[in-house]
This record gives sequence, structure tokens and C-alpha cells, in this order.
Amino acid sequence: MNTTELKGNWDEQKGKLKQKFATLTDDDLLFAEGKKDEMFGKLQIKLGKSKEELHKLISEL
Repeated sequence: MNTTELKGNWDEQKGKLKQKFATLTDDDLLFAEGKKDEMFGKLQIKLGKSKEELHKLISEL
């Protein structure tokens, strides 16, 4: 998944992630240009998942 794909439908993906993981907040899912790695790092810590697991999880939503 590249940045354009992620950015294009991020609002929809955010909603699905928040439904699946109730502990996630809007701040956790803030997707700012150039901050993708920082966001994924926060999600890795909060959810205890690897970067690859997160990418797979998001692509399956």
C-alpha cells in the first residue's frame, strides 16, 4: 500500500480501525503528510503489532 492509496480512503479506514480497536483515538490515526512512519510507530506501540501486520490489517479493511 502506498501513501496515495492510504491517503485516498483514510477517513473510511480510520472509522473501521476505530470500530475494530476501541482504544484508538483520532490523534492516534492522524495522517499528516510526511508523518506516515510516525503514525505507524504509534499504532505499533498501542496495538502491539508489527508494521507488516498493520499494513495487512489496513489493506483487509
